[in-house]
Amino acid sequence: MQDAGAERRPRGRPQVRCDDDTRRVIIEAANDQFRKAGYASASISAIAQVAGVSTKTLYRLFPAKADLFSALISSRIDGYFLGLDHDTLSGLGLEEGLERLILAYGRLTLSADTITITRLVLGESDRFPELAKVFYEKAMMRTSHVMEAWLALQVERNLIRLDDPAAATGMLRGMMTMEPQRAAMIGMIDVISDEQIVHRARDCATLFLKGCAVKRQMVNG
Repeated sequence: MQDAGAERRPRGRPQVRCDDDTRRVIIEAANDQFRKAGYASASISAIAQVAGVSTKTLYRLFPAKADLFSALISSRIDGYFLGLDHDTLSGLGLEEGLERLILAYGRLTLSADTITITRLVLGESDRFPELAKVFYEKAMMRTSHVMEAWLALQVERNLIRLDDPAAATGMLRGMMTMEPQRAAMIGMIDVISDEQIVHRARDCATLFLKGCAVKRQMVNG
């Protein structure tokens, strides 16, 4: 006969997730709802149900739907920054560093998820201007600042010549993503493969540096 004590199970509520884990689950559920229903029609109740939380918990962590959308954008951009460690980039050669930088940007911007979010922002920003503000500040400007800082550093090192790193950043971003992103957004092409993004990043880095790399003159002995 088994010891009755061995049969006993601890009473009380099961262990719950911490707030950070709960936020991540809610953000993924919100991403699914925004993609399927759009921003206006996305249901907070449905998001809570998919996430397995109460609406009370959801509103405690995200007081408004705009806060939830902002957190979604931030989570995507944070993932982009993880691939751009400053020390790693600093240790790479000029062309390899630039290629790594715009490859990460291309993978972010040309992903199916980002293209869907961009469509959502463009389609609903007239009714919900907070969407455009969040997207501009947390996506466009944050990624732009990373590129601009890297280009400015190469200017300081006298490896490239640029009169305006900020303007050059905009040109570089457009060269990398504008054409394929627009084509994907209007349904003219399927999702861009990672292999295509890698090749495009390499070509863009080479082309860009041909225009601004400092020419090193050979010194005769």
